[in-house]
Amino acid sequence: MTLLDSLSPRALAAPESGIVEIINYARGRDGLLPLWAGEGDLSTPDFINRAASEALLAGETFYTWQRGIPELRQALSRYYQRHFAVDLPVEHFYVTASGMQAIALAVQALTSPGDEMIYLSPCWPNIVSAIDLAGAKSVCVPLSFTDGRWMLDLDRLEKAITPKTRALFINTPSNPTGWTATREDLKAILEIARRHGVWILADEIYALYHYAAEERAPSFLDVMEEGDKVMFANSFSKNWSMTGWRVGWIVAPPELGQVLENLIQYSTSGVAQFMQRGAVVALDQGDDFVRENIARATASRDILCDALIATNRVETLKPEGALYAFLKIDGITDSRKAALDIVDKTGVGLAPGTAFGEGGLPFLRACFLRNPAQIVDAAERLSRYVKSL
Repeated sequence: MTLLDSLSPRALAAPESGIVEIINYARGRDGLLPLWAGEGDLSTPDFINRAASEALLAGETFYTWQRGIPELRQALSRYYQRHFAVDLPVEHFYVTASGMQAIALAVQALTSPGDEMIYLSPCWPNIVSAIDLAGAKSVCVPLSFTDGRWMLDLDRLEKAITPKTRALFINTPSNPTGWTATREDLKAILEIARRHGVWILADEIYALYHYAAEERAPSFLDVMEEGDKVMFANSFSKNWSMTGWRVGWIVAPPELGQVLENLIQYSTSGVAQFMQRGAVVALDQGDDFVRENIARATASRDILCDALIATNRVETLKPEGALYAFLKIDGITDSRKAALDIVDKTGVGLAPGTAFGEGGLPFLRACFLRNPAQIVDAAERLSRYVKSL
């Protein structure tokens, strides 16, 4: 028996990230334009860094509130009042060590081994592994792709529900497809969940990255009522360029408070207090920075998509939301092989669609939250590559 043979089968079954595989393959190359990960090129702004640094230097390095410091939970309440026009008292908020942990803890709270959780695919791969590592079964409902646009078949979603289903994982705007549920979609999904008595785990991390006339994407908060089984997972990563901080949050009914606090206690025992001080300032003083990020994303989305669509060999539409162009290139059937080839020949790092589950195989994902000048360069390199196929 080898050392690996003595490990948990569930741990051994956890797959290598298809995104990280490409990153590790090409990390550190000269002239690289890394569009593979879901982050921009701006570092965390100074006003956030200073708040965390001052708290660190002031000695805020002790154990702290498991649910998050009161000031941060109050700031989250203000953020939701400002952007979502809802009055959520602090008892609804739980600070986690990243959006990924928020999802993992929510999955643990909602499922037991043998239960099922439904997700929409193509999707960010971490949700599938979070479900599987919790001992539940991940059940895929594919989005349909027609004329460059992704759509959800609500009948297909409802038919996937079985007596073992405990929750629906709904990410909108979607990573990687950019699919963005309408208010009517959300009402219909909520009605399905109500009929079957299942939870919704809503990942609305990209809600502010919405390219229609509205300031933000529709949210379950717009359509839900008190008592609905909806839990939200979110993160500071995208809005405020804080990907490396690993701070997120859960929004959930107060009745779940002790359960969620216990899950935090037995995983990380809370988020460092000095980091939470930075998060408070991000929420209260960061709206202008978020608008700057959205403006960069909007300009870069148009540059990248317009250039690639103009080749007449790329099937995609400008995404309605999120940070990604999900590209189907003529002649490419194995996106993992293509991603390796593209980074070798162009120096542009893309994430392979193989990493995003059913429906993703022939696609490549490009994150466009970067300086538009860099995206012009990336678009030119990729256009030359596409035309050479």
